[in-house]
Amino acid sequence: MEAKSIAKYVRMSPMKVGIVLDLIRGKNVNEAFAILQYTPKDAAVVVNKVLKSAVANAENNMNLDASRLFVAEAHVGQGPTLKRFRPHAQGRAFRINKKTSHITLVVKERA
Repeated sequence: MEAKSIAKYVRMSPMKVGIVLDLIRGKNVNEAFAILQYTPKDAAVVVNKVLKSAVANAENNMNLDASRLFVAEAHVGQGPTLKRFRPHAQGRAFRINKKTSHITLVVKERA
């Protein structure tokens, strides 16, 4: 049994989110919450929210024991890129790509 939670269209680069996900992949849920609480990255706030949602899905929808859960899968995919333009030298325009992310967390019960 596994419970899953997805956050789509998060306004953060997938590379930045991936760094935080690498910290918690395979860890116990309580340990993952502790790591996220003391990680000084903006992505940690978003990942914490997604992890809380996955744990709540496991408890309420799958009737799993929250104390035995661990992060089985944690991955991020790139969402659509927002293209913005800024003025540049000599009347030209400079494009800025604002990337978005789709974050997926899967928690399972340890056997």
